[in-house]
Amino acid sequence: MRILSGIQPSGLLHLGNYFGMMKPAIELQEEGEAFYFIADYHALTTIQDAARMRELSRLVAIDFLACGLDPGRAVFFRQSDVPEVTELAWVLSTLAPMGLLERCHSYKDKIARGLMPTAGLFSYPLLMAADILIYQSHVVPVGSDQKQHVEVTRDLAQRFNRLFGETFTVPEPRIREESSVVPGLDGQKMSKSYGNTIELFEPPAEQRRKVMRIVTDSTPVEAPKDPAKCTVFALYRLVASAAETAELERRYRQGGFGYGEAKKMLADKVEACFAPLRRRREELMRDRGRVDEVLREGAERARREAQRTMREVRRRVGIE
Repeated sequence: MRILSGIQPSGLLHLGNYFGMMKPAIELQEEGEAFYFIADYHALTTIQDAARMRELSRLVAIDFLACGLDPGRAVFFRQSDVPEVTELAWVLSTLAPMGLLERCHSYKDKIARGLMPTAGLFSYPLLMAADILIYQSHVVPVGSDQKQHVEVTRDLAQRFNRLFGETFTVPEPRIREESSVVPGLDGQKMSKSYGNTIELFEPPAEQRRKVMRIVTDSTPVEAPKDPAKCTVFALYRLVASAAETAELERRYRQGGFGYGEAKKMLADKVEACFAPLRRRREELMRDRGRVDEVLREGAERARREAQRTMREVRRRVGIE
């Protein structure tokens, strides 16, 4: 089974990235052949600063390795190091009905948030489809907000296979459940675009300061509280054990326990959870040559697969 997932270098990584994508992806290394990439082509829709793009791409690589990605088990690379993916995106664009792309809610959501309605943003699902299909991926772990893009990919793969013969593996989405939507400081989905994030590796004092700013309701200390409606509790359960989570839930429902104390407990758990990863990251920051080597080796492995697929695609459509 081949698994594919990517992450954009559009800013410093945060708890939402870790629990929503990185941790599940790292765990999937045990289930099959994993291809994980830094989606810098995709990030061009929001970043038009070359130096920033290079630095963020490098930091994403360092952070992913610090969090446990094993280059011996997973193929880890920059999307742009495999230029064949853009060639496949063009081939797929010749098969994609406009209506298929116009129905994609992600484009509408991003425009509503103020992003410029560029052709690249509109055709984002085509490049994502090329990312998936060029490596003959079987499984694509995604949050519920990306499921539609995998459905577009499936549609295009089936359309190509009908027209030109069996060429592409038709992938299946694997929807990430509870942790796929991690709440931010304001209770909305944690996102750089909302400015409500807790970054993975910012100084612990700054992490603690942000935790103490999490929005809660006005329930008094002495009153029972509903953990299901509390952002602090939702984040705590991600970094705590099942027993610790059950105990905090008991204290919420019992009353006599304030949100301020809950926030202090959350800050302590976040710091403890990421302390060993922080040490590993510091080692990688001092050995950037090793990070470059991992990405170079990953790109070579990924590109061999991409070139194999594109040779067959070109033959099928008659341009080779």
